[in-house]
Amino acid sequence: TRLNYFFDSLQDQFDNLEKHTQWGIDVLEKYIKFVKERTEIELSYAKQLRNLSKKYQPKKNSKEEEEYRYTSTRAFLATLNEMNDYAGQHEVISENMTSLITGELTRYVQELKQERKSHFHDGRKAQQHIETCWKQLEASKRRFERDCKEADRAQQYFEKMDADINVTKADVEKARQQAQLRHQMAEDSKAEYSSTLQKFNSEQHDHYHTHIPNIFQKIQEMEERRIVRMGESMKTFAEVDRQVIPIIGKCLDEITKAAESIDHKNDSQLVIEAFKSGFEPPGDVDFEDFTQPMKRTVSESSLSNSRGDGKSEPKFGGKSKGKLWPFIKKNKLMSLLTSPHQPPPPPPASASPSAVPNGPQSPKQQKEPLSHRFNEFMTSKPKIHCFRSLKRGGAGPEDFSNLPPEQRRKKLQQKVDELNKDIQKEMDQRDALTKMKDVYIKNPQMGDAASVDHRLAELGQNIEKLRLEVQKFEGWLAEVEGRLPARTEQARRQSGLYEAQNTSAVNSCAQDRESPDGSYTEEQSQETEMKVPATDFDDEFDDEEPLPTIGTCKALYTFEGQNEGTISVAEGEMLYVIEEDKGDGWTRIRRNEDEEGYVPTSYVEVYLDKNAKGA
Repeated sequence: TRLNYFFDSLQDQFDNLEKHTQWGIDVLEKYIKFVKERTEIELSYAKQLRNLSKKYQPKKNSKEEEEYRYTSTRAFLATLNEMNDYAGQHEVISENMTSLITGELTRYVQELKQERKSHFHDGRKAQQHIETCWKQLEASKRRFERDCKEADRAQQYFEKMDADINVTKADVEKARQQAQLRHQMAEDSKAEYSSTLQKFNSEQHDHYHTHIPNIFQKIQEMEERRIVRMGESMKTFAEVDRQVIPIIGKCLDEITKAAESIDHKNDSQLVIEAFKSGFEPPGDVDFEDFTQPMKRTVSESSLSNSRGDGKSEPKFGGKSKGKLWPFIKKNKLMSLLTSPHQPPPPPPASASPSAVPNGPQSPKQQKEPLSHRFNEFMTSKPKIHCFRSLKRGGAGPEDFSNLPPEQRRKKLQQKVDELNKDIQKEMDQRDALTKMKDVYIKNPQMGDAASVDHRLAELGQNIEKLRLEVQKFEGWLAEVEGRLPARTEQARRQSGLYEAQNTSAVNSCAQDRESPDGSYTEEQSQETEMKVPATDFDDEFDDEEPLPTIGTCKALYTFEGQNEGTISVAEGEMLYVIEEDKGDGWTRIRRNEDEEGYVPTSYVEVYLDKNAKGA
């Protein structure tokens, strides 16, 4: 019974050890799963960082590339590149953890399961062996006990037979022999039981003092190795991170270095160079005395005289005043320059011409027009919509004359550099074909030398055309930089850029102002001026297409246009509308090809054409 208790207790210990070691393997597998998910997170994080860096990288051949000339944007680009390297380090973390932890532990778990299975198999085998020995001992013991009882009964029967006088001598002898046989069998059983007992005791000693302790020791060592291996994996887990910390720190140092390289002064200078126009600030605005017109009254004769004088005498001088901006007539130029900025006068209370004094049409100049003109100078946006030669919204001229001088110089220089690069490419191709032709001449079996002549001729023509283009743009560039003397009238007409002469009347209201095509007129020395009569410009561009009409209008009141850019109208007169009221209270109208200007919107009744452009 005591041995059975030990057997049961030992079996319970094996069960407990089996459960504990299985739990240890489960913990190890759980840690492997944890590391695997960590590597997936690192890969996902690295991928997201790379996508983020790629998303904000400048697009090739786009406007964004030009923005990266500033130190701040270059620092941002360096940050994006460093973030890409930063993402690479997280990929390294994932790779090292996969190879050094996940892969190694997975193989170790498989080996651990096999070893654990072997140990518990040996333990069960030893347990079965000792139980078998115990059963043999029990069987030998029961047999010895049975034989002893049988010998006692045989001895008692012999003694009984020997004491009975009625029993024959033969029966007594037979009983005696039977008792001796039983005694011999008991002795044999005793010897067998003794031998079996000694063997069992030896096996039991070995079982409890050798086999089972050895098995338990192996299981203990196995479990300790598992614990040590798990601790080493955790150290590796930290070491993998620690190995990339210097590189990540270097990436962060580079980001800090890029941030410290930002130069606000340099960026500001780049902006100045990029948008520098090269124009001089406008001169002072002349004082205009409106007290004299206020003392006069409007009359039909004065109206007819002013209208009659409008054609024969421009307000700012006749032919003797010199040239203005190119490609535009003088009266239209002054209309553009002096388009009214002050609020229009209110409609008169009476429709009679004499009831409308000159005062409302010519209010005293306030600060608003001056600030408005100053803002126009600062913005310097080309008024392409008024440049008739560009047909409203068309492409800019080839010589970039619509740009301010400094911007024009940069564009021309850029064009010259591009053409020189194209010439170099063509020359490289020509040199390569020339060498190929020489090879064909020396070795006719490799190819026909005449087959490249056509291509060589094309390259020669292309190079010649490109050189002519370079000369043309270099001429314009030299003109902008002031390296060339004054050109002839024919050369001026070929380039499409006419130099304007300066007059006192123009200087008083339009000096250094924006021309309709976006270019500007600058004062020039008398040595380089070409004094061309004003009629040359009128004759040259009389055939230009005028601005399209968008409707008609009827004058409700008489308006004496005294301000620059306005036009006089008589009550009931029908005129053409070429520009609708933009919200400032003025409408632009045309009487004929030579007379156009602004009138107050409240003075006319407008009939817009629904099918007209811009209506």
